Amino acid sequence: MATDTAHAFWILEPGKGAILSETLNPAETGEVTVETLYSGISRGTETLVFAGRVPRSQYQAMRAPFQAGEFPGPVKYGYISVGRIVEGPADRLGETVFCLYPHQDRYRVPEAAAIPLPAGLPPERAVLAANMETAVNAFWDAGPLAGDRIAVIGGGVLGLLTAWLCRQVPGTAVTLVDTNPAREAVAAALGLEFQPDANGLEDSDLVIHASGQPAGLADALRIAGKESTILELSWYGDRVVPAPLGEDFHARRLVLRSSQVGRIPVHRQARWDYRRRTELALRLLCNDVLDILVTGESRFGELPRVLESLTRSPGTTLCHRIRHP
Repeated sequence: MATDTAHAFWILEPGKGAILSETLNPAETGEVTVETLYSGISRGTETLVFAGRVPRSQYQAMRAPFQAGEFPGPVKYGYISVGRIVEGPADRLGETVFCLYPHQDRYRVPEAAAIPLPAGLPPERAVLAANMETAVNAFWDAGPLAGDRIAVIGGGVLGLLTAWLCRQVPGTAVTLVDTNPAREAVAAALGLEFQPDANGLEDSDLVIHASGQPAGLADALRIAGKESTILELSWYGDRVVPAPLGEDFHARRLVLRSSQVGRIPVHRQARWDYRRRTELALRLLCNDVLDILVTGESRFGELPRVLESLTRSPGTTLCHRIRHP
């Protein structure tokens, strides 16, 4: 049986984190207790949160489902947790689940929030679930069509997963653009073309930007073909980002569209809810090739140092997995 004491990672103030103990509330009817196996760092969002770069205007919009505390801190933030149910209905005991919970070794949530992993998905890979769900939403927003020439600028986990989904559309030619040469091998493993810059990709049918850099957005606008869409996946926090909307931006009748996982696109809302989308993301992860996106693992006790390091200098890190206990 799970004890009433848990340990969780808290951002105490921008740039400073610690693992603190806390007492779990008594279990209520309809809840399950989860013992964490792995959690994952959502590198782009979590490093911005860790650095205290969430704009005040976005405090409510950026709340994670089970967040505690408030921005900029102290705050318990995160949404990638894979664990095992140790208390709850008899038919769910021992079940391995994914939950949108912060980094914590044991927690209680409503039963519906603990989503079972499908057969064939190891818990080690399930830490990619939140990124895959965001990629699914991006894929829906982008609307790639058969035969499209697609450029994806930015080879982080989100960019790579979105590119990989686009590659499944018949006849598409998908090119990943990233200045980091280490991304070439990852792109090749996922069946993607690779370029260190966007030159030669002009007149693309669809451009997806996920680099988090203003220069990448400028390249995306430059290479988009007439009447095409540029899908912006980067979140810049409190940065002011220039966008070159002069010259022939209007003449080419380009569409610059944002995408964010917090809302299902209107054209899918009649038939899709968040749980169905999460279940789809988990099924899509049942492919061994995606293990290449997990580039490191640390123990839970090392998390404060790891997040500080990733915020300062991410290097070639894609998804960094945290092993519990």
